[in-house]
Amino acid sequence: MCASKIVIETFHSQALADNPLGDEAIRRVPVYLPPGYDQGEDRYPVVYLLAAFARRGLKFLNDDMWEETIQERLDRLIETQAIRPMLVVMPDASTRYGGSQYLNSTATGNYTDHILELVSHIDVTFRSAAKRGQRAVMGHSSGGYGALLFGMRYPEVFGLVADHSGDKYFELVFQPDFGVFLRYYERAGEEGLRQMLADPGKALRQGTPFTALAVAAMAACYSPNPEAPFGFDLPFDLHNGRLRPEVWARWQALDPVHMVEQYAEALRSLQLLFFDCGTRDEHNLLYGARIFAQELEKHGIVHTFEEFDDGHRNVDYRFDVSLRAISQSMG
Repeated sequence: MCASKIVIETFHSQALADNPLGDEAIRRVPVYLPPGYDQGEDRYPVVYLLAAFARRGLKFLNDDMWEETIQERLDRLIETQAIRPMLVVMPDASTRYGGSQYLNSTATGNYTDHILELVSHIDVTFRSAAKRGQRAVMGHSSGGYGALLFGMRYPEVFGLVADHSGDKYFELVFQPDFGVFLRYYERAGEEGLRQMLADPGKALRQGTPFTALAVAAMAACYSPNPEAPFGFDLPFDLHNGRLRPEVWARWQALDPVHMVEQYAEALRSLQLLFFDCGTRDEHNLLYGARIFAQELEKHGIVHTFEEFDDGHRNVDYRFDVSLRAISQSMG
């Protein structure tokens, strides 16, 4: 049988044309084609694998001394019949600030629309089984958050969801980082913030805390404001750090633990809702995952939640678990 291969699809996104940050609208999207794809006419189920903050799909192809690449992982799982042959698409939803949280935002661009547009492109370009029961979305960290949002908001597109250590319960995930941003701003001031947003790579090389950039990036996603000086509202006062309730409420409205009731019907319709988190997660995500599980149970939503003994990083081995669950649950 013909070996698997990775093709790099060059995708010109209309959704990202003229985006506010001037980021490139042409994205390079790796697509995994399983063994035998070139030898027949069969159609294949599709998994959309969403990258974490400050990552894009190409990152999954990296060769690592002690880890499998995504191609090696999928080849092994298919060869051992742990999963069925499938296409795996690895989108690029990165921004100059690092990431988009896969949301539409007036501060960064229309990244929800971008992913939906990409789905249509993949269905036209490759032999995908173009139906929700054979289309899954999964990811880690911000990618897990994005996967969950797509399952909630677009269950007619994605019938299966796997969320690894995705952002939940923002009080514990993001609020601990606000102090880092405030201390950075105390030193750098408005001009320093302006320079960081203009060239984050340079700012990071010069010692700007990555956490400060991440807080600004999250504000651009969760509380955009075209009338604000930087295009977004921060959820705290820059002088004394006090929360701004009207802005924080906008963040909470996009927190999965607060979205269950609104999207309960969509969540019930999923063929698979899988999520997990490490018990030593450095971003406190375990607790949000537990709250999310409680909310799902309260609303009678079938799900699979697993805790494992590890932290937040270098946990791609957990993809073995979710890919098996996806494969077994596909229609």
